[in-house]
Amino acid sequence: MTDDAFDEFSFLPDQARDIGRSATLPPVRRLELTLADGRHLSALRFGDAPPEVTFLHGAGLNAHTWDTTILALDAPALAIDLAGHGDSSWRDDAAYAPRLLAEDVAVALAAWTDGPQVLVGHSLGGLTAAAVAAAHPDRVARLVIVDITPGVDPSAGPSQVRSFFAGPTDWTDRDELVERALAFGLGGTREAAARGVFLNSRVRPDGRVEWKHHFAHLAAAAAAAAPAASAPADAPDPLRAVLSASGWDDLAAVTAPVTLIRGEEGYVTEADAAAFLSRVPTAAVTVVPAHHNVHEEIPVPLAALVREQIDAL
Repeated sequence: MTDDAFDEFSFLPDQARDIGRSATLPPVRRLELTLADGRHLSALRFGDAPPEVTFLHGAGLNAHTWDTTILALDAPALAIDLAGHGDSSWRDDAAYAPRLLAEDVAVALAAWTDGPQVLVGHSLGGLTAAAVAAAHPDRVARLVIVDITPGVDPSAGPSQVRSFFAGPTDWTDRDELVERALAFGLGGTREAAARGVFLNSRVRPDGRVEWKHHFAHLAAAAAAAAPAASAPADAPDPLRAVLSASGWDDLAAVTAPVTLIRGEEGYVTEADAAAFLSRVPTAAVTVVPAHHNVHEEIPVPLAALVREQIDAL
């Protein structure tokens, strides 16, 4: 694949076919917003009506990771590229804590939505969504967190993501990235992995391919610094920085109804879920047959769960 051979929406018809969707595809367009500090925030808008639901992706992913789920949902939706991911700007300070990302999301919701949203976040996006709901309750009607809690052990499940990205930062072609994803058990089918790689990488002027998101470059720097006696401050571990105790404070401050969806084989263990309920006793917890990337493995059942949240408004 080359960047000239496909546009970013060229995969949607096949994705709709794969889930048995026969209805006409919704209009989809990319939105761009300039933030106060000059950075750019990007998103995808599905449908012409004001969004009812907004999706936030996980670390190392981008707004397109929700495409199939949104097609199955068939509701006006917004999917945001978090800072440092997709077509949104990287942060010069390499700081991607959920509370920082949440402020960007709040600005985007004010600009691109007309009312409180069902806010759905996966992994990093889930913790960011909680921070948005805590700080901006007028923007969030219901909160759905997918396979993450602030108490997840970053040395357990998330270590797979760290290892996956802590390799070379550039590649000969996208096929090498696809093979790496499949070797790590990521991406599902080869077709899905190829689609994900295409939408999450770019060809540099020198012809080499690199990940579009900042996390891969940070993870590679952290891995390179690990053997040193003391890791330099400019080589942070992005995953450990994301999972902080402040996430529990954010959840405690959320006034909207909260639902945790966890994969049976995902990052959130039964003990994690129990700790979550002890901290957020009014939350609902739903267990689904999936690994961490629930939205990519079972997009139709996940869309049905999100539809329940929309219908409950």
